[in-house]
Amino acid sequence: MIINYNKQFALKNFLIDKIKKKNIRIGIIGLGYVGLPLAINFCKKNLNVIGFDTDDFKIKKLNKGQSYIERIKNKEIVDIKKNFHATRNFSSIRLCDVIVICVPTPLTKNKKPDLSYLKSAIKKIYPYLKKGQLLSVESTTYPGTTKEIVLPIIKKKFEVGENFFISYSPEREDPGNKYFKTKNVPKIISGLTENCLRISILFYKNVFKKLVPVSSTDAAEFTKLLENIYRSVNIGLVNEMKIIAHKMNLDIHEIIKAAATKPFGYRPFTPGPGLGGHCIPIDPFYMSWKSKKLGYNPKFIMQSGKINSYMPIWTVNKIKKSFSKNKIDLKKSKILIVGIAYKKNVDDLRESPALEVIEILRKQQAKIAYYDPYVPKLYKNKKNNYSLKSIKLNKNSLIKYDAVVIITDHDNINYEIIKKNSKLLFDCRGRLNVPNSNIKSNVISL
Repeated sequence: MIINYNKQFALKNFLIDKIKKKNIRIGIIGLGYVGLPLAINFCKKNLNVIGFDTDDFKIKKLNKGQSYIERIKNKEIVDIKKNFHATRNFSSIRLCDVIVICVPTPLTKNKKPDLSYLKSAIKKIYPYLKKGQLLSVESTTYPGTTKEIVLPIIKKKFEVGENFFISYSPEREDPGNKYFKTKNVPKIISGLTENCLRISILFYKNVFKKLVPVSSTDAAEFTKLLENIYRSVNIGLVNEMKIIAHKMNLDIHEIIKAAATKPFGYRPFTPGPGLGGHCIPIDPFYMSWKSKKLGYNPKFIMQSGKINSYMPIWTVNKIKKSFSKNKIDLKKSKILIVGIAYKKNVDDLRESPALEVIEILRKQQAKIAYYDPYVPKLYKNKKNNYSLKSIKLNKNSLIKYDAVVIITDHDNINYEIIKKNSKLLFDCRGRLNVPNSNIKSNVISL
């Protein structure tokens, strides 16, 4: 027993020593909007990274020194080439000292947690895991996932906290944010044991300026959901206030700006045609699912999720009502959607409300086109059975449409040309500062 203990002690200290000397190889599973920026940050610190993904398109592009994400320039990929290699060969996991899982955790059709990507990632790496490694999960998930899903698999092969180490450290990526880059955002850190936490802290110190250790992986998982449910609830509130303001013929954007002048007790959130991204539309359902398992139905959280999910339908209903008033037949109409990314100034389509608005309008036989400077093509996939290309935005193209709908207000769009040449213009973001009033205008604020 003393020999085994000494071996385990040596494994732990060997990994700690390697991390301190920056002599580690990192495996990042999932080279998406979280995994790729993380890989770049580690490579910039002269650490070697192997990126794992099942998407051959991503792998080929990255190994050629090309980025597939608009906000990440090719130069950033070229600059890390000596420290980075992408592959779909998961046997290379045995070469890694630290493995970070950054895979999607979406919802099922029934709004329940879908951990299939996480389970698949663990299944793929399991045969190649070895003693003395740290496994860190960054994917957003419900409290208890690390203990209930990850730990039971890993402990079949290792003594967690002794010869293998597991942490949960939720990502806090915000695509398009000019002010907070990944490394500047405080990093939540947790571990299944004290050794796991200690090693995880040493590892993440390589990149992040401030670390925030918490008492357990459950607490870290809960923290991530709280952050995003806070936003979901407040966005749900202003979306509902927008519906009420619209009925009262008031401009919700004017009201929000006025309320924001209060220097205490209020923080402005903006309404829109729905929520997008990987976290805010999904996290309320992850938390409510977990809460119901524990015997409590979280009505407040669920209500915000329902309101936000309703907004694309509300948006289309307002368009239909306006069409009826203007004697436009929706079934014969041509509608241009402006901006289909889930938020402005990015090319990210995850859970974008624009896609749902398009789907609803198409089902009602409207002919749809779109313009988005960040998304040149919309490919056919599981969620949409059509392919579209972004049109060229000019006077001649705009006059072809019965209506234009601004869903995502990218900063580099020429709104003046849209305003001047649209027959009907629906502004879902308050971009054009047109009050919701009886003044005659081709612009309708939604």
